[in-house]
Amino acid sequence: MAMKDRIKERSIGLFERKGFSETSIQDIVEALNVTKGTFYYYYSSKEQLLMEIHKEYIDDLLQRQRRIIDSGGSQKDKLKSVIHLLISDIARNGDSGKVFFREMRHLTEDNATDIKKRREQFRHNIEEILRHGAESGEFRKQLRPDITALAVLGITNWTYQWFNAKGELTADELAEIYSSIVLDGIHTRNEE
Repeated sequence: MAMKDRIKERSIGLFERKGFSETSIQDIVEALNVTKGTFYYYYSSKEQLLMEIHKEYIDDLLQRQRRIIDSGGSQKDKLKSVIHLLISDIARNGDSGKVFFREMRHLTEDNATDIKKRREQFRHNIEEILRHGAESGEFRKQLRPDITALAVLGITNWTYQWFNAKGELTADELAEIYSSIVLDGIHTRNEE
């Protein structure tokens, strides 16, 4: 693994455990058994490192989300796939997810604005799925894509706080539960 990737990986673990503010560059270099010069060769500051972590995280999600949207299939299948994408990502990259959701407040204003735009694009892409689904009759016509997209992100993104990939539920099982809640609701239907 390249040194830049090692710095990033070790920093993610430290930021997740100690928090961004409580983790010093000295903590990072000591964990890697390298000098501060090595750190500064790759990153001009701890904030630049945090920005790179954020950009890589959201850009990867956006690319995979775009592949889902551009694939064939129903809007329902696309929405389920986006839910699976988010949950499987939290299961696989839990520490990165925690840093992404928890530590954005430490980015400079310009960097935070950049990341917010990318996050908004992810949300708008979900709205697009919902809008197309309502137009095609897959979803209710009166559906509010903006509010529904926020609801989808709310239940999926909060998962990073409590989900244990080695726990009772697998990521796929949890994604199916969430998909059912979003797509079918929680009411019972009287079948005649």
